[in-house]
Amino acid sequence: MAPSSKATAFSHDDFAKALEQHDYHAEKGQTVRGKVSQHTSDGAYVDFGGKSPGFLPLREVGLNAVPVLEEELPLGSEWDFLVISEQNADGQVQLSRRQLQLQEAWDNIASAAEQGKALELLVTGVNRGGVTGDVAGLRGFIPRSHLVEKDNPEGLVGHVLTAEVLEADPDRNKLVLSQRNQLKAAAMSQIAKGSIVAGRVVKIQPYGIFVDLNGVTGLLHITQISGVRISDLNTLFTYGQGIQVMVLDIDEYKNRISLTTKILEAYPGELVEKYEEMMADVPNRIADIQAKLAQAEAQKD
Repeated sequence: MAPSSKATAFSHDDFAKALEQHDYHAEKGQTVRGKVSQHTSDGAYVDFGGKSPGFLPLREVGLNAVPVLEEELPLGSEWDFLVISEQNADGQVQLSRRQLQLQEAWDNIASAAEQGKALELLVTGVNRGGVTGDVAGLRGFIPRSHLVEKDNPEGLVGHVLTAEVLEADPDRNKLVLSQRNQLKAAAMSQIAKGSIVAGRVVKIQPYGIFVDLNGVTGLLHITQISGVRISDLNTLFTYGQGIQVMVLDIDEYKNRISLTTKILEAYPGELVEKYEEMMADVPNRIADIQAKLAQAEAQKD
């Protein structure tokens, strides 16, 4: 029996609909893979399997300015692109590499902040609040209070500063960094409990003195200075005075370092009687001091 005309009818409209079912429709927010097929003065066309080639405007080529488009995106080169517009009447969409790079840059910033890793900022400008610059293609800002060199920020232009993340908000395009905190964290990492460190007196209080240990400050409590009682610390210490101290304890949660010099004395009161001689001899006493510490730990057990 011959097939019915109803079963075999396949109109031009049916054929067009069938083709549309296999046509690739890219949607806004979708990442596509495509090849650069043509350069223009305004950007480039990209074949990615759609009804029409996608268009990549110059401003969306990358995070940084592109001097020569043909060198940055050679014909036939293949890249990932983000669709940033709906299809127009011709089925064409606009594409972006910059948006993908921006997403990746913020992801890297978030990862660095979570892991406490330092970032590098190339200083490109100065304002009343601090300095601005480039951080892997993003605009970063270091407040003046978080700079090591606060007095001459203009002299930092063109320099690369190592800093850690204070605030990262991609929705507001806000990236705030701290050079001071990064140096402090680096200094903290070099200090270990039980180590003997050279420092300088930076503050004198009735209850003790604060000692700068190459960027991080520790407290030498009055009870940890000597084996004898000291009534007035100003008679023994001056601002900027050099001092050898032992790290007694490190509280990373409270960001606090406790110091001692009492354990460095050969006898109670030596620091009060012979400060300069004792400090000069501390390097020769390290073995005896470590033995004294080990004995104290053993008595605890």
